[in-house]
Parts: sequence; structure tokens; C-alpha cells
Amino acid sequence: MEKKTLGVLFMFFLLLTADVAVKTAEARTCESRSHRFKGTCLSDTTCAHACRNEGFSGGDCRGLRRRCFCNRLC
Repeated sequence: MEKKTLGVLFMFFLLLTADVAVKTAEARTCESRSHRFKGTCLSDTTCAHACRNEGFSGGDCRGLRRRCFCNRLC
């Protein structure tokens, strides 16, 4: 019975340490205003599509003037 409990505790410990290791490995995100998107940005989906065509991983609408900003990991 003790070996079974010890095994369960060890597996739980491994799960906790794996979760902490994943959280600390965050990358920086670089962003740039889209050069191809024209007009007011009303849809994040449309902005993301334009950004992917420019070589970025995605994008979203931001600001008071609703401009399309592209982002990627750098």
C-alpha cells in the first residue's frame, strides 16, 4: 500500500514540475502595423488573414482609429 501511495505522489510531483516548466518558456511577441490592410479595421479575422499573407502569424484590430496590427513570435 505504501509503494502505491508513493508512486501516485511521485507522478503528481512530475505533473506539477512539467506544468511549471511550460509556463516559464514564453517567447516575446513582436508586432507591426499591417502594410497591406487598407481602411478601418472592423474584423479581427480579416486583419489576421491580411497579416498571414504578409508572413506574420496573426493580427488584430486596435486603437481608437481601429488599425490592423500584425504579430509573430520573435
